[in-house]
Amino acid sequence: MQTLRLDLGERSYSIHVGRNLEATLGKYLDNGRRAVAIVDAHLLEVQSARLDRYLGDIPRLVVPRGEGSKTLYELERLSQALLELGLARDGLLIAVGGGVTGDLCGMLAASYFRGIPFIQLPTTLLAQVDSSVGGKVAVNLPAAKNALGFFHQPEAVIADLAFLDTLELREKRAGLAETIKIAAVADPIFLDRIESGLDEILDDNGEELSSAVYHACELKAEIVKADERESGLREILNFGHTLGHAVESAGLDPAWLHGEAIALGMLAALRLGEKSGFGEPAMLNRMETLLDRAALPLRLPEGLDPSRIIELMDRDKKRRAGKLRWVLLNRWGQAHWGRDLPPEDLAATLQELRT
Repeated sequence: MQTLRLDLGERSYSIHVGRNLEATLGKYLDNGRRAVAIVDAHLLEVQSARLDRYLGDIPRLVVPRGEGSKTLYELERLSQALLELGLARDGLLIAVGGGVTGDLCGMLAASYFRGIPFIQLPTTLLAQVDSSVGGKVAVNLPAAKNALGFFHQPEAVIADLAFLDTLELREKRAGLAETIKIAAVADPIFLDRIESGLDEILDDNGEELSSAVYHACELKAEIVKADERESGLREILNFGHTLGHAVESAGLDPAWLHGEAIALGMLAALRLGEKSGFGEPAMLNRMETLLDRAALPLRLPEGLDPSRIIELMDRDKKRRAGKLRWVLLNRWGQAHWGRDLPPEDLAATLQELRT
């Protein structure tokens, strides 16, 4: 097991990365606190034995799989269930699942009795490298992703790679997109390592995967430490998200996973950057090649009109003073945030992404 510390003063916590970390969770429970686990329904089917080892007789509240669970309805349902279980202000929640479960459980922890502690036990690659670290928790509104939320840091993050043994390949690819994102904005050497080790990261659960998860967490922890509440530097983590969130909110059938939408969003940002004098063509070509190797989307889905995407982006929480804010790359590891771009450049880029 490897452990790193995210230093945020009284809100500091440890991030543990390894395999079979049941004893690590036990150390956070040995003070006799009452705990309730919020568990992803699909995980309950495919990892029931491991969950039993982790949770024992801790009560479990199950949430349906998928982005559709990040709603006010689910937040109210779970809150009522906690009251019926008698969980008090000195209780603890444990988020066991992917990014949806982590966001929902974190939102529940932040709002229940004005805030109780929670532990992130992320079970997807995307959640382990990104959403479980940093304390951003939220639920969606029908037309806007993560429209209601808090900054509520977990008490700990326990990234057990053994949960990835049953992770579907599509889910792992989506998680790889967020890994590529943080490498692109923060560490060019890490991007090189992902390129050279991509097949090993996707095809097995060995050292390449463990190293990638740990280093992604390490990079994000450094950024969050410098800008916990996203008033500046932390915005670079939104690379690819301006377009990505719009694609996620478009009601596609079948729905795109978060990482799939972010992959396309990164290509859009690189294309827009070229039009505004950021970066160089080789960067776009390299990213397209890498995402193609990972079987991630390179083009907008058929039937999704660019005008619909622009409408959804206009509702995005990243807008300031009525304008969209983009993260652009001047070179790998050198990101610029808060950029406003000409509408005609966006329209042209969306057309390029259709062909």
